[in-house]
Amino acid sequence: MQSAPSTPTGRDRLPSLTGLRFWAALLVVLYHLSRQVGPIPGLSDTVWYGRSGVTFFFVLSGFVLAWTYDGAKVPAKVFLWRRFARIWPLLAVSVVLSVAVWAVMDRAVPAKAVAATLLLVHAWFPDPVLYTGGNPAAWSLSDEAWFYLTFPALLALFGGRRARVWAWTAAAVTAVTFLLWLGSSAVGSPGTRAWALDYFPLTRTLQFVLGVVAGLAVKRGWRPPVPLAGAVALVAAWHLALIPWSAAVPDSLWYSPYTASQWLSAPVFAALICAAARADLDGSRTYLGGRWMIRLGHWSFAWYLVHEIVIRAVLHVAGKPATGAHTAALWVLVLTASLALAGLCYQYVEHPAERLLRRLGPSVRSAAQAPARSDAVAPVPSRRP
Repeated sequence: MQSAPSTPTGRDRLPSLTGLRFWAALLVVLYHLSRQVGPIPGLSDTVWYGRSGVTFFFVLSGFVLAWTYDGAKVPAKVFLWRRFARIWPLLAVSVVLSVAVWAVMDRAVPAKAVAATLLLVHAWFPDPVLYTGGNPAAWSLSDEAWFYLTFPALLALFGGRRARVWAWTAAAVTAVTFLLWLGSSAVGSPGTRAWALDYFPLTRTLQFVLGVVAGLAVKRGWRPPVPLAGAVALVAAWHLALIPWSAAVPDSLWYSPYTASQWLSAPVFAALICAAARADLDGSRTYLGGRWMIRLGHWSFAWYLVHEIVIRAVLHVAGKPATGAHTAALWVLVLTASLALAGLCYQYVEHPAERLLRRLGPSVRSAAQAPARSDAVAPVPSRRP
């Protein structure tokens, strides 16, 4: 698995993690293609539960934020403004595109659903009209916004701890995740159960916390026991194991692989993220850090937000495919069009808007001149494990 990486800069100091973002986004895209456009035999079996890619992003978010801000002493208001600049402009554009496509399809989106999406609170409500209304894919940003609000407290809590605290926290989070998945059997309503496990920010916080303690551990020198190739094999084996499970248990049942694929995959994805980061830190060359992998990784956020909109538009024009060849053609069309649109969104919306808002917002220097320093993201001095 070796290829010369491009020189990492700024946001790509761990370039393999940027490359992994593309593959996680691709997993989600193929999941939606399989279920909304139509399955392709063999391939769709392996990505039938590709919604687990969102779990990967939640774990990755915690890891990268912990890696970036541990010891940086960035004030909370600066940190939160940076995250707002990172996600909100493209969210707003994607909501406009989504509502426009719904309108062409003669389907109105309630104003309260649009407002809830733009305010990033839509996943807090167990109403599908609200948590999918503005842009169905954007529900995860409501969870991310909650993670950002809690991150300064999490970093203050864990940043100055020793390695055994992170290890016990990771073990506890994994155990609680499994117990919550089992406990979901007591929820009588399938809709409520799906919302509580699939969308609700409080339950998904466990995956973010796992990423935070993993990021702290790797930054302080911990070496994961599983190499990158082994971690990739572990992720592949997990998804392949879901195929016979899927054949035996309908998705409507609580113990089906649908929810399990998202909840029980968090430790597997944490192992992959840690292994990839460690490979970069050790100077190993991976296929994940090449120039095009980094570029596609940069596009992944936009791709995630727009791909379902493109699927909807294509199906509205072309209709549901009647043959396998037609299905494959629509897959190629959606993949090509959505990825091209994602590249344009990154180049002309996401990246320039983020730079502009960061210039207009508070800076670390201006915050340092303020008399109060109680809002620091990393107020606890670091102690080496």
